[in-house]
Amino acid sequence: MNKHILAAVIATVGFSSAALAQDGITVGVSWSNFQEERWKTDEAAIKEALEAAGASYISSDAQASAAKQLTDVEALIAQGADALIILAMDKDAITPALDQAAAEGIPVVGYDRLIEDNRAFYLTFDNKGVGTIIAQTVNAAQPEGNYAIIKGDPGDPNAQFLLDGMMEVLQPMIDAGTVKIAGEAFSDGWKPENAQKNMEQILTSNNNEIDAVLAENDGMAGGVIAALSAQGLDIPVGGQDGDLAALNRVARGTQTVSVWKNSRDLGRRAAEIAVALADGTAMDAIPEAQKWAGGEKGVEMDAIFLAPTPITADNLNLAIDAGQISKEQACEGAMDTVAACQ
Repeated sequence: MNKHILAAVIATVGFSSAALAQDGITVGVSWSNFQEERWKTDEAAIKEALEAAGASYISSDAQASAAKQLTDVEALIAQGADALIILAMDKDAITPALDQAAAEGIPVVGYDRLIEDNRAFYLTFDNKGVGTIIAQTVNAAQPEGNYAIIKGDPGDPNAQFLLDGMMEVLQPMIDAGTVKIAGEAFSDGWKPENAQKNMEQILTSNNNEIDAVLAENDGMAGGVIAALSAQGLDIPVGGQDGDLAALNRVARGTQTVSVWKNSRDLGRRAAEIAVALADGTAMDAIPEAQKWAGGEKGVEMDAIFLAPTPITADNLNLAIDAGQISKEQACEGAMDTVAACQ
């Protein structure tokens, strides 16, 4: 590729670290965006693990643009990345980046979101299991009635995995007539403001007769709760990610559960896998790797699925003890019955 073009790409994309590794391995991380609170935690864990391994970190932020992400990956490769960690904005649009990485012999870790391509190592949490936990916990708090489901971005496979897990729990109750899905909607970009608008529309179309809400992440749960609060409604709401604001809502009693995916573990593992792959380790030789073909296309891939932890008012101490959130942050305005805050 023309060096002047590469220089222009690097100059226009913008990177959190422009320094190339003089010795050791350089890992490039392409983030879809940084709007979600948790990605900063993931990044810190990746950086820490790479530093411990003597590797260097470079990164880019696609700012929710699938097209920009392709340019970002191109520039990361130009900067000398020996391995890539990609949080894909769009599961299909990212394919040209995989093609370029493969042509350069650069291994790829598909981070948290599925890139259904056997040239990528898939590292995530059990997202279907997360959906199951959200539905089970909310249903325990509200066993029957009208449910709303606020889904994530339609281009993200995780939105469907989460929904699949939720529906495994709810379908028998739907069939029995004790639970009705009164409304469901995708929220572009997983944005809280889009979730809030979706929730407002569902409330309007159902005359506010909604008894429980399953939101596919904590940011959107916050948007849902804002919509509910505006109507004076206090009903069970589930989410996931262990966001600080969500954990505080759990303590306050406005959010029933936040399924915590310890992003420190995910980031650390991603860094370790990227370094191992760059050092020549085969994907199927990565410790704990398993063969998985559960994507839309049925492509068999090497993957690792980490276990999530549901955080409720009863076990909020788990997140506090692990350092996810301080007791002061978690317990501000907490209910008197929350043991972790006493």
